[in-house]
Amino acid sequence: MINWDAHACLPQHPQADFTPVNQLHAAGVNYVSLNVGADMNPVSQVMSVIAGYRATIAADPGRYVLVSCVDDIIQAAADGRIAISFDLEGSMPLLDQPDMVALYAQLGVRQIHFAYNRNNSVADGCHDAPRGLTGLGYRMVEAVNEAGILMDCAHSGRLCSMDIMSASTKPVIFSHANPYSLVPHGRNVTDEQIRACADTGGVVCVSGLSWFLGSSHPNADDVARHVAYIAELVGPAHAGIGLDICFSQEGLDDTPPGDFDPAYWWPVSAGYSASKPPTFTPPGVWRHLAAALRNVGLSEAETEMVMGRNMMRVAQQVWSRPVNLKLLAA
Repeated sequence: MINWDAHACLPQHPQADFTPVNQLHAAGVNYVSLNVGADMNPVSQVMSVIAGYRATIAADPGRYVLVSCVDDIIQAAADGRIAISFDLEGSMPLLDQPDMVALYAQLGVRQIHFAYNRNNSVADGCHDAPRGLTGLGYRMVEAVNEAGILMDCAHSGRLCSMDIMSASTKPVIFSHANPYSLVPHGRNVTDEQIRACADTGGVVCVSGLSWFLGSSHPNADDVARHVAYIAELVGPAHAGIGLDICFSQEGLDDTPPGDFDPAYWWPVSAGYSASKPPTFTPPGVWRHLAAALRNVGLSEAETEMVMGRNMMRVAQQVWSRPVNLKLLAA
């Protein structure tokens, strides 16, 4: 069985310690998508992070492998290594150039969504005025499909996500989002969005963040409850896991440079509070997820689908074009 975590965050710093990745691996995770930047991060920071992460991976080939296809993940699991690729949270690092998408694919980015909570020139964020996908956004969807990158709609506005799912010729995912019907937070997704995602052949991956799970100390049972809702609504073939654990590390400041305003990206009006930060499921929650999923009625085969096989299926369809990700050892 391959356990697939569709989204996790280390510090946005080239010297980030990969100990959390090792903890995920020890808990049973075979593949993780690591975020390397979002709309608030300038390209200079994003590229620095990618370079640093790639160097860390290259320096320990017995432990890590940067992957471009599902076969790489299967082989890494057989070798006892953890498979890694990168994701972008927003289109700002694309600099309004569709050609940038293929460049990021060459660097290891295998998943992207277009807007982080706020609107930009490409797409709408979930905490901003609805406009829909822009003309440039439609060209970006084509570029993502052409580059063989997973088209993600996490953090996207509802109307815009529907446009993206309609425009994409490949399955679309929500890499870390939960059912709005269970927890009415603007970052969660409606039944309409979940159904539209399933219609593309895609997967909604449940986040382990307290705000979106509706639990102050989230655990495997909380994650399983949200998975069960998705499975009941559209079938277990369209549910997955993207715990969105955000790891901070003492001594590393990854604050975006310039006039960064946290209240803009996480507005109080949307339910965020700097005085009450979110909590996350611990990496060890992976040891308990299978039992929790079976406790909510999923069979053993369905549990394996949710924990990895569904995302493997989608990635197999999308990552069809081989990408040269050769790493130079440090």
